[in-house]
Amino acid sequence: MGTWLSGSCTKKNIEKHSSPPKVMSVLPRSVTDDVNFDGESFHNFSECWMVEQNKYLDELVAANSAQPQLTDDTMHTLIDKVVEHHEYFYREKARWAKEDVLSMFSPSWLSSLERAFLWIGGWRPSMAFHLLYSKCSMQFQARLNDLIQGQKTCDLGDLSASQLVKFDDLQRRTIREEREITDMMAEHQETIADASMVELSHVVSEMIGSGENEKEELEERIESVLEAKLEGLEKILHRADDLRLRALQGIVNILTPKQAIYFLIAAAELHLRLHEWGKKKDDAKKSKQGIKEGESHNS
Repeated sequence: MGTWLSGSCTKKNIEKHSSPPKVMSVLPRSVTDDVNFDGESFHNFSECWMVEQNKYLDELVAANSAQPQLTDDTMHTLIDKVVEHHEYFYREKARWAKEDVLSMFSPSWLSSLERAFLWIGGWRPSMAFHLLYSKCSMQFQARLNDLIQGQKTCDLGDLSASQLVKFDDLQRRTIREEREITDMMAEHQETIADASMVELSHVVSEMIGSGENEKEELEERIESVLEAKLEGLEKILHRADDLRLRALQGIVNILTPKQAIYFLIAAAELHLRLHEWGKKKDDAKKSKQGIKEGESHNS
């Protein structure tokens, strides 16, 4: 395992192995030789990444408090850093998925609560728009009197007509592609019962019934069939992650710098708090089960 995973979760340790692109239209598939790919390693990476996300949240909140003193260029620099942090996550996720795609569909680094709301190994892209409109509604209600008096609030409650049109178009395109990927996943899941799988399961069952051991050529055939299923999952996951990232980038690009900071704060808060709440529920469940097992053992 590289030292950047086993060491502390500092910004320097994470970013020294990263040079994320400004735009990611196709998720990369290259793999370096100095990283061991396994679910536990990505678990460590994910935890470090969230530590950094929390630091960026602090920076976003501080920048928001410092307005209007901050220039647009300063805000753009911070926004670019936060978006690049997300790009980096998906770039590393793609590298691990190439070696262990199954762990990406049953991520141990997420709580049971988070896993219950997963869509193809991550958050549903259309959720970003629900987050945007929820925050927009909250800020609109909070500054309603100012808006009635014609004052510009410059926050998410003050979206322009042209911005709303762009968001509507982006949301429609995102939902359309989301449905396409959902259909792809459904079709691929059905292949688990295709002719090749049914035939192999029957042949192996007959061999077990007759007391025979699986022949090497049959094991190779099984591995080949399963490998095709995993490659299909990897391609679908890459497309889903690419859409997640493009939805985030698209929303940020439509917003003004000040509005983008509000949105990124809301996104980070929701992600981090949901993770914390889920972990607390899991820990409480484990503690409760431990007490019951102890009582059963003592009795």
